[in-house]
Amino acid sequence: MSCEVLEQDSLCKARDAFKVPIFAIGPSYSNFPASSSSLFTQDETCIPWLDKQEDRSVIYVSFGSLISMTGPELTEIACGLRNSGQPFLLVVRVGLVKGTEWIDAIPEELMAKVNEKGKIVKWAPQQEVLKHQAIGGFLTHNGWNSTVESVREGVPMICLPCIWDQFVDARLVSDVWRVGLHLEHRIERNEIESLIRSLFSGNEGEAIRERMRLLKEKVGRSVKENGSAYRSLESLIDHISSF
Repeated sequence: MSCEVLEQDSLCKARDAFKVPIFAIGPSYSNFPASSSSLFTQDETCIPWLDKQEDRSVIYVSFGSLISMTGPELTEIACGLRNSGQPFLLVVRVGLVKGTEWIDAIPEELMAKVNEKGKIVKWAPQQEVLKHQAIGGFLTHNGWNSTVESVREGVPMICLPCIWDQFVDARLVSDVWRVGLHLEHRIERNEIESLIRSLFSGNEGEAIRERMRLLKEKVGRSVKENGSAYRSLESLIDHISSF
């Protein structure tokens, strides 16, 4: 899901190097139902829960469909979320935690505290969640689709990349676009708590939100008529129709 607005320099180099048509149609996904591309059964109960939260108060946490972690790492994340004081929606995919059925890696006494402020689901309708007015931040692995979706909906990020291109994506978010904060491999409760507090309060968080607002507007214009993504999608359709 390449996006001309976000990847202009890289796309120019790729077109010069490979001499093949490249159609940067991202984020045109917003024109299609989220369920059409979902890999797992979505837990829709998170939407009524979000409806009960204050605007821009919830930190959404998801690590995609491929990442795995240890039980202690999940416990550190859960502790950091709970200690931050912000309500949170945590996606724990079946298979996310090595050697466990689901969330049994989280100690029972911690689960009682987690349930006071947060909700845990096996899979969430991510596009719908990121659009929700209650969401104020996204703790993400920075897969490219998740990164573009977050920008499209104007949600600032806390970056915790794990593999492959996610490290580059996270640097774009934190250092180039400056619309998020980077955890730098620190899966530690105090670090997670600190970055959540920074994102949701104080001058740094306000500056990040303003930059994200401007980037969202820029990307949003690309999917409208005559925008770069709109034109790329038309070109792709014409290209396919030519065969």
